Amino acid sequence: MTLVQLQNKLTDTSKIYQILIIGGGPGGLTAGLYAARARLDTLLIEKGATGGQILVTDWIENYPGFPEGSSGFDLADKMAAQAKHFGMKTLSAEVTSMDLSGAVKKVTLDNGDVLQSHTVILGTGARPNKLGVPGELANIGKGVSYCATCDGPFYRNMEIAVVGGGDTAVQEAIFLTKFAKKVTVIHRRNELRASKIIQERALKNEKIDFLLESQVIAVEGEKEVEALRVRHNDGSEKSVPFQGVFVLIGILPNNESLPLEQLENKDGFLVTDCTMATNIPGVTAIGDIRSQSIRQVIAAAGDGAVALKTVEHYLDNL
Repeated sequence: MTLVQLQNKLTDTSKIYQILIIGGGPGGLTAGLYAARARLDTLLIEKGATGGQILVTDWIENYPGFPEGSSGFDLADKMAAQAKHFGMKTLSAEVTSMDLSGAVKKVTLDNGDVLQSHTVILGTGARPNKLGVPGELANIGKGVSYCATCDGPFYRNMEIAVVGGGDTAVQEAIFLTKFAKKVTVIHRRNELRASKIIQERALKNEKIDFLLESQVIAVEGEKEVEALRVRHNDGSEKSVPFQGVFVLIGILPNNESLPLEQLENKDGFLVTDCTMATNIPGVTAIGDIRSQSIRQVIAAAGDGAVALKTVEHYLDNL
């Protein structure tokens, strides 16, 4: 069978799949693995390379079974290979819209094809807000991070910065003091936005400094982060040495293709129960697109397993 014939077979618009999985991150790949082993007629749709955000994660140390750690790329590659070994079908395409309201769900692709399925697992993920300054993207994984839980242990006895002033930023700054020698919170306003009780804990922590009324305008360092260029609200600038920076200024849900008017959501993130079920029968959500997600690889994988069991039970009762 040629590649074109295989593609046409996978995008048979006349059939009704049992499950469509939207998104090929750790959650989607786990759901696909479970579905393939259960011999359910399933198709996973991913617009890019399978693996999701872990593809751009330099090193992962907290995923069970890898005592020496693993690069994000290798972990994603192994997940995808395992699912494909059991027969998981994948389609490289972008989903542009969905209608999930009927008993048969409809998913429209960027080429105009409309796929149909009895159930849908939504794993479209989320993305961190970025500073958008010179040197930021070039140093991702080399001192620039968007996840303290993921990368904090790499910065033992180092001086690092946290950019942001909300609850997450200040809480993570406190968490990072378990590892870092010194943590400096950089915030553009003259006071933090975090709740008062969280601020009080941070202010009492001798390892935390604050650089308020300041914005990071560049990440400096040729091979890794060496300093941040900071502009104060009075217009003055200076270069402050740091060995790492955690950018914690919020995340955005990848919900552009989702029918939010049909799905219960909180600030664009999907609301689910403990079985990953959304408010629409036959539709589950997994991973970072969930409002309750802790945004860890292992949590997304667990979501995928739970969601598959949920839709399998739904299919048994059709």
